Parts: sequence; C-alpha cells; structure tokens
Amino acid sequence: MKVNSFSLLFGFLVTLLVTEAIEKGDIISQHNFDGSAEQTYWSASLGPLVQLVTTDRGNQALRIERNQPNSASTWATVSLPAFTLSGSQIRIRALVKAVNISIPPNSWNGIKVMLHTQGPSGDNYPQQNLPQGTFDWRSVDYVASIPSDARQATLRLGLEAVTGMVWFDDLLITVYRKPRPPPPPPPTGLPYKGHNLTRLRGAMIGINLKETDFRDFGSWNANHVRWQLIWNGFPHSPADNGDIPAYEAWLESALQHLDSMLPVCRELGLHILVDLHTPPGGRNDEKECNLFKEKRFQDTFLSLWEKIARRYKNESIIWGYDLVNEPVEGIVPDDIMEWRELAIATIQRIRAIDSEHAIILEGAPWGGPGALADLEPVPFDKIVYSFHMYEPSTFTHQNVHDNVTPISYPGVIDGKTWDKSQLRLNMKRVLDWQRAYNVHIYVGEFSAIRWAPGNSAYEYLRDVIDIFEENEWDWAYHAFREWPGWSVEHTGDKYNTQHAPIPTDRQILLMDWFKKNQN
Repeated sequence: MKVNSFSLLFGFLVTLLVTEAIEKGDIISQHNFDGSAEQTYWSASLGPLVQLVTTDRGNQALRIERNQPNSASTWATVSLPAFTLSGSQIRIRALVKAVNISIPPNSWNGIKVMLHTQGPSGDNYPQQNLPQGTFDWRSVDYVASIPSDARQATLRLGLEAVTGMVWFDDLLITVYRKPRPPPPPPPTGLPYKGHNLTRLRGAMIGINLKETDFRDFGSWNANHVRWQLIWNGFPHSPADNGDIPAYEAWLESALQHLDSMLPVCRELGLHILVDLHTPPGGRNDEKECNLFKEKRFQDTFLSLWEKIARRYKNESIIWGYDLVNEPVEGIVPDDIMEWRELAIATIQRIRAIDSEHAIILEGAPWGGPGALADLEPVPFDKIVYSFHMYEPSTFTHQNVHDNVTPISYPGVIDGKTWDKSQLRLNMKRVLDWQRAYNVHIYVGEFSAIRWAPGNSAYEYLRDVIDIFEENEWDWAYHAFREWPGWSVEHTGDKYNTQHAPIPTDRQILLMDWFKKNQN
C-alpha cells in the first residue's frame, strides 16, 4: 500500500494507512514543499522564523532560522501514525542546506531531522547528526525504530540550541522494515537457560584482567563473567579501518588471553559468556556496524564463529556465545544479510560444530529493551535472548559525553517520572515478549554512572536488579574493572580515580545478591 504526500493533509488516506497492513517501501509521508497543498499543510508551522521560500535551485523549500543563542528550539513537525507503525522501522530521507550554524552546546543539539516517539516505556529521539557551520545541499538518510508500544510519533525539522539558517527539501518517509509477525502459540515447558543454576549473576569484565582480578571477583561469590572481545574501545576501534588480517590477529591474541584464564574461571565457578564486542569491520561514523555494509565482513564473521565454536565446544565453563554486542544495521545494501538473516546463518555454522553451548542473541539497534521486543525469534532451540538496560540513558550516562546539570533518580527525567514502577513498565515489553515465545532472558549489561548525584546510582541499580530477579532473568553488571566510570569499587567523586577505601553501597548491593549464587 502506498501513501503519498497528502497522507497527513486529507483524513481518508490516514484512515487507509491505519486499517491496512504496511509493507516495506510504503510511503508514510512525502513533502517537496512546492505548490498550494504544501502551503496549506505547513501553514500552522509558518511564521517569522519558519517559511516556505524559493531556493537557488528554483523550487520551494522549508527554511528555519534562529537568531537568539539560547536553549530553545524552532520546529516544524510532521505527525506519523504511531499505532500502525509500532514495531516497524522507517527510513527518513531529506535534503538539507545550512548557513552559519553555531557550535551546539551538546553533541545531540543543532540541525534536527529527528524522530520523537512517545509511549509507556519512555521517549526516544533517533536522529542523524549534522555538522555546524555552512554547507550546500546534502542528504540525510537514516533508519529509525518505532517502539512496539509507541503512542505518538513525530518528525521534527528545525534548529535546537543553535543559531543560523537551515533549509529542508524533498522529505520522504517510508517503511523500511515491517513489524515482526504475531507470535505462534508458545512452546510448553521451562525455557532453555543453558545452565542448571538458579541464576547467573555476575558482571562484564575489563580486558586483560589477571588471575588476581578473577580471584577478587570470585571472592564476591559471583558465578558469571561476560567476557568482552573488544579491540581498544567502543563503539569505535581499529577494526573500523577494515583491515581483516589485522582484525584476525587481534582476535587470536584476545582468545589466547581467554584461554589462559580458563583454569582459574573453572576453579572459581565463573561461567563465561564469550561476547564479540568488536565485530569485523568495526563501525562507521554513524556507529553502524560495517558488518552490514560489506560482504567481506560478513564472511569473516561467519568463519570466526566457526573458529570460536571449534575452540570451545568441549569447554564446560563456557556458558555460551554472544554473537554481536549491540548490533546496529542502518541501511543494509540488497546483497548483504540483515541482522536476523546473519544470525540465522551464523547459528547454522555454529551448530554444525557445537550443538550444546547456548547462543545469545541481542536485538538491533543497540540491544535495548525495545530492540528485543521488536525482534522475531530465530528458528532454533538452545537460544537465550538478551537486552541491555540503560534507560533512561539521560540519567545512566549523564556527564559521560556532555556537561549537564546533575540528574537524580528517582525523579523527573526528560519530562517523565522515573521510579521503580516506571522501570518495571519500561521492561514489561521484554517480559511480555518473553512470555509470548517462552524463552529465557539474559540482561547482558546494565549500569548507572557512579557520579550520579547523591544515592541515585545505588537506587537505580537496586531497583533494576529487583525487577530482573522478579522475572528470573540472568544478569551481568557493567562492568568489573573496566572503565572507572562504571566501577562499583570507586566512590561517586568523578575526579577520584582511586578505589574506595571501603566497599561502596553499590559494591555491597552486588555482593549481597552474589551471596545467593550457586557455583
């Protein structure tokens, strides 16, 4: 079904969209800003700072300007049919030109071609960042997810917290991926976990930990580590350069380190999840995995998982294989496998070698609760599904990449009250999805930055762990002896990089839960 540029101007086409199934390529909204119909559509947004003007190309475009350097924004908006699009991905394309755009105060400010979705689980703001300064017509082209519980979806065009002038033209929004099909009747019996313990409770670990580090962690009574195979950082790494021989050499050295620590992990009962944190090809400037851009990276990916499966198929302390950490596809060329297709191909390769170890699968993009809730499970048994919990990220990641006023939990964050009830509501979509498919859930990462004000980090961690435990989910804290910002062995003072002289309340919280572990 196709919907043209008048979809939001004339009600009968909106009704048609709501009542018919959507397919990839369907046009949701299209605006070239020419003619009387466009003038009528945008009339509510027009004013001194928002105008339809004739461009240097001879056609009309939407021009927005701001002269006052404050935190306010100037917008023009397009409403999208959230209920119909829920659980889908949409592709947003436009042409943009700018003059004298000032330096944005934060990386997410500036020129906006931004989707804003709202729903019970929270708000989301996917966008493609654009440069400051002056530039001629250039394209914006990105894929964004509509959460399965979305109640409103709005595209925002404009300027946020910057001055200057920007033009928008040839706006096109289409369906990129339709929602997953309704689940079949769930299988009966207990879901597969890949272990016979009551729970896996542990942490993701830093690279190159020594035997003493594992013994320290074992003394906390943890029974699990998520072993990240990461090449000098995240999300960007030397893998971004695309040098496959160099990548394979790094991976072998990382696996040799894992091999060297297997005896102590066996002794301590630390069940290992092998996590491919850095995939072949790394990530591009938009932080999308180049794995979904070039076939050579997918070929390397398939072969490396065969190698890992051969290496560890008889190793009992290995719990499983986490195929990719936080996959992000972006726009996938026609001759390249999308994430679910690649996962299926990879699982087939692994299962031809290793039929026993658990395979852990995250949703795309970024492995969050919404990404998992929108994922169609793969047609294999012995699969565990995973998500990472950093919501609301405005709180959990405060002053990691920016400089903002401290944000407390519980409290009002991004205009919504976040407390234990809201966290439970946020993760309800995962619980509903789990019940629909009768699968086991593993929380592969969760955290709150240690310098969150007051006792906020402790309270957030306490509440999310309580919810994980209510739902009988395995979990791994992010992270043990990795970057100090996430460390429970450090105080809340951002500038103090030394271990706390006595255990912090966050460390005691983890240790109290670890006391319940079986090893």
